[in-house]
Order: sequence, then C-alpha cells, then structure tokens
Amino acid sequence: MRVPVRIYADDELLRGILQGDALAQLVNVTTLPGIVDFAYGMPDMHEGYGFPVGGVAATLLPDGVVSPGGVGFDINCGVRLLATPLTRQQLGDRHVDLTHEISRSIPAGTGRGGRWVMSDTELHRVLTEGAEYLVRDRGFGLEEDLAHTESHGRLPEADPAAVSRRAQERGAGQLGTIGSGNHFVEIQQVTEVLDPLVAAAFGLTPGQVTVLIHTGSRGLGHQVCTDHVRLFDAKLAHFGITLPDRQLSCAPASSAEGTAYLRAMSAAANYAWANRQLITFHVREVVRRMFPDTAPRPVRVVYDVAHNIAKRETHQGRALCVHRKGATRSFGPGEPELPDEYRDVGQPVFIPGSMGTATWVMVGTRESASRSFASACHGAGRALSRGAAKRAVTGAEVRAALESRGIAVRCPTSSGLAEEAPIAYKDVDRVALVVEKAGLARRVARLEPIGVVKG
Repeated sequence: MRVPVRIYADDELLRGILQGDALAQLVNVTTLPGIVDFAYGMPDMHEGYGFPVGGVAATLLPDGVVSPGGVGFDINCGVRLLATPLTRQQLGDRHVDLTHEISRSIPAGTGRGGRWVMSDTELHRVLTEGAEYLVRDRGFGLEEDLAHTESHGRLPEADPAAVSRRAQERGAGQLGTIGSGNHFVEIQQVTEVLDPLVAAAFGLTPGQVTVLIHTGSRGLGHQVCTDHVRLFDAKLAHFGITLPDRQLSCAPASSAEGTAYLRAMSAAANYAWANRQLITFHVREVVRRMFPDTAPRPVRVVYDVAHNIAKRETHQGRALCVHRKGATRSFGPGEPELPDEYRDVGQPVFIPGSMGTATWVMVGTRESASRSFASACHGAGRALSRGAAKRAVTGAEVRAALESRGIAVRCPTSSGLAEEAPIAYKDVDRVALVVEKAGLARRVARLEPIGVVKG
C-alpha cells in the first residue's frame, strides 16, 4: 500500500461493504504508481471490475498512472436532473400516459438502437464536441443546458482517432437510448425540501415534477474500456508495473498508451453527454406535446454529473488525474466552472436510490475538496447481485408492488425489473445521511418516483 484507505460509512453500511471483495479491491487500488493521499470508499461502495464501484483515487501528474478499471466499462455513466414546469397536482393521473410516451420516445434495453444512425462525420463531431454539437449545430437543446452540465458537456482532450472502429460501429446507432441494467428515465415529484435557499437556487419547489435520466456511453464506451484494458495488460511488464490484480491494468498518464486512453475515454464521455442531451430533447418534446400550455416554460436542466470518469483536476496545488468510479464530483461554493446561479451555493449532487425509493438532491461542500478530492457517492449502491435479486423476487412481483403504490412502470423485460428491484439496493436515506455527516455534500431535497422507464 502506497497510501491508506479511507471509507465513509456507518456501522450498517460498513457491514455490507465488508461482506464482499470491495474492501480488498480498494486496498489493491492503493498500490497504483503515483497514487496520493488516500484511496476513498463511498458509502455505496461494492465490488466492481478492479476498482470497487464507489471508489475514488487520484494519481500525481504527469507520470502517475491512469487505469481504465478506475473509470469502468460504462464511461461517463451519469445522471441528469430535469425540472418540469408541472406540479404533481397538475399532472394528476396522467403520470401513466407521460411514462408511456417517454418510453415510446426513448429506446431502452440491451442492444437497442436509436432513431438516428449517425454518419462517420456526425459521430466524430459527437465524440469531439459532445453535447455542444447537439445544442449548437443540431438544435437539440438550449445554451443553458451546457452551462448546467459538468465540463459543459465536453472534454477537449477527446480524439476520435483513439477510438477503435469497432467502438465507433457500436455507438453509431445508439445515441438517444438508455440501454439496460440500472439505467432509467424516472419521473419524480419533490416531496421534501430541507434547504429552501439552495433548492430555490436549483429551481426546485415542493410538489414539482422532475425527470431523472441515468445512462452513459452505451456500447461505444464499453468497447473503449475493453480495448484499452487489453492493451494496458500487455504493456505492464514494459512499464515495470506489478499489480495485485490485473484488472487494475494501467499506464503512466504521460505515456503514449496512457495519452491514447485518456483521449478515447474523453471521446466516450462526450458521447455520453450527447446521449443524455438527446434524451433531454425527447423528454422536452413529450412534455410540450402533452401539456401545450407549458410551452413558454420549457423543461429545464438542473445539472448533469458524470459517475465513471478520470479527469485532470488541481487539488491543493497539485495536478492530478482523479478517478471517480461510481462516484460524482461534489464541488463546493466558489468554483469557477459552476454556472453563475450555483456558484454561491455549490454544485448539485444527485444520489438516486432504486425503483420505488427516493432520490436525494444534494449540494457540494468546500470540505469535500480535502476529504475526497471533491467527490461524493453516486447512488444507494447494490446490496444484492443481479443474480441474487432475481432469485429473491420476480419481475412480475416488482411491477405489481410498484403499481400498487401508484408508480407507473415500463420495462422491456421482466428479468430487468427483478435485477433492479428495490431490495437489491442499500437504504438511500442512510447513504445520503452518511455523505452529509462526512461533509462531502449536504441534503437539499427529496424526490420520490411516480413513473419509471427501465432498460
């Protein structure tokens, strides 16, 4: 171990973390060349590929390593919160119709393609420019959407030439789709506001209808990770790196291989931001069609944050490569990248639960910079594997339980519902409270689901 491990959890969450291999994986992360300070574990931490999901680690640039396992296969899997001009009372029982129309507009499921099959030129612009291309050149959004997106929806390091042909083929037809697994588009209502001042800055009010989008870079990002894990694994001896787990395969960020990965990862991240931007466009169109009287007040992007990413950031005067895998950035007040209306309060942070449980809107703190490289957790975290969840409950049972509570559900498969059943996840209220007590982010508002479109 080159640095210690630090885990943020209470007794109950820590018991869950210790049941699997997540702690051993976090200890392995501390062996990476160039790692500084701590390897951090968030309260939602569970076993992943090499790095645990809910792990945060930073390496010192220029020669500290970058590890694809510290980003994950779904590069820039992230969440975007939309605030609609509707209240729950105005929506009434049309939440079922709204869920259905969103499911018709946004393809979901394994391998599902979108309505736009991009040409090579269009795809390369998405990989290079991210959400900016969709907003400024294609008209799929508003300029303020970019200001309310982490890194303005674009990492400038991106290079389509670093993305394999196979990865590009997988991504050409999947923009505007949510995929499968734990990805979703969820219609919610604001049921509780704990910090009215910050909630007002975020544009959230009690009873408001919101939409949370959770998806990433689809098959393109998965292929980018696969390609570079294989390449790094073959190069470990060349770099003189010995690892306790080859799933941590890495390369110095300054090397040709490390630079190529960062350029490809940035391109995949840009694809993911463009993906959530196109989904936002479709949600706006559905709301406009169904509720034409709200047209002068369009659906607004509260914020968009990445979960699985490695970013060049400066912390305590050091240039670092910060790996966040199943973790979200949590900037406090005063950060120049934040939009003007958020700069005095801090960055929005979102901690979704699962179908049938709440999502917490939180706000980043100044303390998080020294406690976690300005990071917080990205969700409740799995308590059961997908296989264990399917053995415990059927998709039909999950659907019936949700619908009995007035939550509309659209999902292409029953097994997909079972895999993501609420029992498969930790208590999101407990997780959010730990994050707050640790000083990583503060609770602002609680959102509860009224409609779910699952992949």
